[in-house]
Amino acid sequence: MNGIVGWGRRSVALVLIATVASVTAVSASATTTSGAKVKTRTTSLGRIVVNAGGRTLYLFEKDKRGKSACYGQCAKYWPPLLTRGKPVAGVGVKAKLLGVTKRKNGTRQVTYAGHPLYRYIFDTRAGQTTGEGSTLFGGSWDAVAASGKGIDSD
Repeated sequence: MNGIVGWGRRSVALVLIATVASVTAVSASATTTSGAKVKTRTTSLGRIVVNAGGRTLYLFEKDKRGKSACYGQCAKYWPPLLTRGKPVAGVGVKAKLLGVTKRKNGTRQVTYAGHPLYRYIFDTRAGQTTGEGSTLFGGSWDAVAASGKGIDSD
């Protein structure tokens, strides 16, 4: 009887190990190949670039040569759009304008027409553009048009 109980425990352990291994493999492949999706949406500013959830994406005029100048407190208010895989062009976005830049901590930030992309934490739902024209953190923030240029709302 003791041998049967021992065999049952080993079988359960092997099944658990196999299940965990397969779930881990699926999770790892999904996270390493998934790219952030960027698309366009019509807002009060016109047709602009947004993330997968429809939230407005902005450029920071203080960024230079495709590198972010927004770190620390700035990045808390303006979270960078990060990706693990190649960014995905959704409706209205030109795939050839999508790219990535490496941040100081090694994460990969999505760029559009060479501009690193950010959200604004006070845009709490899709289509909001409250960050447009802000000058927080020493530079101007502009929503990004489908062309890759900043929207000039002035």
